[in-house]
Amino acid sequence: METPLAPGLYIVATPIGNLGDISMRATAVLGAVAAIACEDTRVTGKLLQHLGIKRRMIRYDDHASEETRAHVLSLAAQEPVALVSDAGTPLISDPGYRLVRDAKAAGIPVVSIPGPSAAVVALTLAGLPSDRFLFAGFLPSKAKARAEVLAELGAVRATLVFYETAPRLAGALAAIAEVLPGREVAVARELTKRFEECRTGSPADLIAHYAAHPPKGEIVLVVGPPGEAQAQDHDIDALLFAALKTSKASQAAAEVARITGQDRKSLYARALELK
Repeated sequence: METPLAPGLYIVATPIGNLGDISMRATAVLGAVAAIACEDTRVTGKLLQHLGIKRRMIRYDDHASEETRAHVLSLAAQEPVALVSDAGTPLISDPGYRLVRDAKAAGIPVVSIPGPSAAVVALTLAGLPSDRFLFAGFLPSKAKARAEVLAELGAVRATLVFYETAPRLAGALAAIAEVLPGREVAVARELTKRFEECRTGSPADLIAHYAAHPPKGEIVLVVGPPGEAQAQDHDIDALLFAALKTSKASQAAAEVARITGQDRKSLYARALELK
C-alpha cells in the first residue's frame, strides 16, 4: 500500500479455488494489516505463503466466543484488521456478520474488498435466468425441512442458488424433482479449479449422471425460476405437498391458505387430490 491503512475492519474476499483470482487490492490489504481474523489458520496460512506475506492470524469462525469477537474489535479500533473466510467472500454463508454489526455499532470503520463468490460464479455458468436470483445458503439436511424450504422458496419468481455437499447432492436433486417439478437445475462444482464443471438439465438427468460419476468437492445448485403455469399451479402444489408430509389435508389447506391468501376450500380439495 502506498499509505498506511487506517484502523478498521477490512472484509477481504479470497480465491474459491484458483489462487490467481486474488486481486491486487486484496493482496495489498492483507500485506498491510496488523492481523487477520480467519476461519482456519492452516488454510489462510497457505494463501499467505503463496503471496509471500507473514501476518498474525486470529481464529474466528462460527464457534468464536464473544471474547474473541471483542478482542478482534479492540484491535480493529486501534489498527487495521482483515477478516477472511476459507474461500470466497466473507459473510456469504460464512461467519462474520456479528463482527461487522458490532464494529459498526462501535463506530469502527468497515471496508469491503470485493472478489470471488461461488454463488455468483455458478450463476454465470448455469445458463439460467440471472436477472433476478435468490441466494439461500445450504439446504437443510433433513428431508422434511428441505422439502419445506424448497416449497417456500419455490413460489419466488427468481432463480434459486444453494450451496450443497457432494454426499447430499442426490437427495437434494430428488427433493427438487419432487417439490419443484419441471424446474431446470444446474450443478456447479470444483469452481475455478482444474476440473471445474457446470452441468445443466433436469434433476432426473443429473441424478443419473452423478450416480455414474460420483461427485467430489463443494457444489453450488442453481434452480431455474417457475414458468407462468408453475407460478400459478406447481408452487401451490409444492406448498401443499410439503404441508401434507406432517399435517392432515384440512390442516395443510389452512396453512397454505394463510401463506398464499387463496381459498381454503379449493386448497382442501386440491390437497385431497394430492394425498
